[in-house]
Amino acid sequence: MEKSHRNKLSKKFKTFLTDQRVICLDIPDLFDYMDPVLVQLLEEKVGPFLARYGGESS
Repeated sequence: MEKSHRNKLSKKFKTFLTDQRVICLDIPDLFDYMDPVLVQLLEEKVGPFLARYGGESS
């Protein structure tokens, strides 16, 4: 999700996102499905949030 995506979500679903946190990972929408580079970026950027908020991290 890029910042522009987060902004669109916030505008369109404002009532549903009250008191919810939307995290922008700043990963450009340039990758194909399961692209190894994308998978690596997601693991690096999502891992700290999973650890912080009680989820599992590799």
